[in-house]
Amino acid sequence: MDPLTGKRIVILGLARQGEALARFAASVGAEVIVSDLRPAGAVQENVANLQNLEISYVFGEHPMTLLEGTDVLAVSGGVPSSAPIVAAARQRGIRVSNDALEFTMRSPAPIVGITGSAGKTTTTSLTGMMGRESGRTTWVGGNIGRPLIADLSHMTSDDLVVQELSSFQLEMWSSEWGNGQFRGPSVAAVLNVTPNHLDRHSTMQAYAAAKANLLHRQPGDGVAVLSMDDEGSMALAAHVRGRLRTFSAQGSVEDGAYIHEGQVWIRGDGSERELCQLGEISLRGEHNLLNVLAAVTLADSVGVDMRSMRHAIRAFRGVAHRLETVAVIDGVTYVNDSIATAPERALAGIAAFHEPIILLAGGRDKQMAWERWAHVVARRARYVVLFGELAPILERSLRQQRQSDAKAQVAVTRLETLAEAVGCAARLAQPGDVVLLSPGGTSYDAFKDFEERGTEFRSLVERLKRERA
Repeated sequence: MDPLTGKRIVILGLARQGEALARFAASVGAEVIVSDLRPAGAVQENVANLQNLEISYVFGEHPMTLLEGTDVLAVSGGVPSSAPIVAAARQRGIRVSNDALEFTMRSPAPIVGITGSAGKTTTTSLTGMMGRESGRTTWVGGNIGRPLIADLSHMTSDDLVVQELSSFQLEMWSSEWGNGQFRGPSVAAVLNVTPNHLDRHSTMQAYAAAKANLLHRQPGDGVAVLSMDDEGSMALAAHVRGRLRTFSAQGSVEDGAYIHEGQVWIRGDGSERELCQLGEISLRGEHNLLNVLAAVTLADSVGVDMRSMRHAIRAFRGVAHRLETVAVIDGVTYVNDSIATAPERALAGIAAFHEPIILLAGGRDKQMAWERWAHVVARRARYVVLFGELAPILERSLRQQRQSDAKAQVAVTRLETLAEAVGCAARLAQPGDVVLLSPGGTSYDAFKDFEERGTEFRSLVERLKRERA
């Protein structure tokens, strides 16, 4: 019998995560109620996907009456923990959870949990590929792709799970919120901690605390992986309960992965092994070297052999919407980095290129600091095309930078939409240029998510390619 059998669970939010959890809860005999602030017409596809299950719905509001007789309140990623109904549930002693926590509580397979401000998706995908190369059935998901709870019934103890976890998911993992006896992933990584999602978490302390929950929940014999090259990551070392492994692109480490004389090395358990040459890594940018080192350390921690890691590194071409080359048109390379939803991510994308850059930046702000972004962009980009709600903020930051820095005289154009921005960039671009969509802001001003924004960029570039053919 499942812990939810016969219990009443209220799920806030009927998107990807909420739909998967609703289906699972109904399948184990829970009384399921789903509440979404959107009107019924906006979620009719999700409702249709669940039409054969006994589920009740409340649309347009999250009324407090939902808490009457409720055992579990499950909060989807898009619902802030500050929502009044969430606070009321805590006051009443109702267990607050989410799909990631419910999956992790039940997984029969060992879990590699991965979080960080940047690089989560690339590291998760590469670690999963290493697991599969070793011949092990490997499930990859969580904050990316398919919610893992959707595949729970197909998993066995011999499998491997690689789970990407966001700060939104992890803030529900503190002992005061979730099941006090809940054990998290036995192997876990916090890749980096830099300013992000401050519109949601309010302070860096709260944001870092959410990331630290991944380490707090580990068993005492677990393995925690942190970056020696990131101050925010290493600041969490005091929270590690078991073995600490690290990775670095700048120097050697005692236990983990590092780079020395153009090669990737692994240390641990009294041995030191050469894994591969840097030239075998196809991903661009130093940030991606760190992602590879993190994946190597994680895979090694769950017993993946050297050959499988090496094969995966050679074959891995990155993930969609992350420095993804869409097309080369008349000598101009168009690159989709839509996943760059914070200034640090955008700067990492810019640093991956030596060519002249026409930067497409904008979207919606997360109450981020843009001074460093403006300092780098104003010197590095040949042209900046701004779009979306964030455009006035970025334009102001670049104007201030140009006034204080004689070397920061980049040209700037401000437009409304991504389509207008791509058209403008295409007119400005010269052979040898890179047109880089690395927005720095979220997509929610005009798109459902960064994937939809990246897909729109692809379509616009493909249309341009057809017109130029």
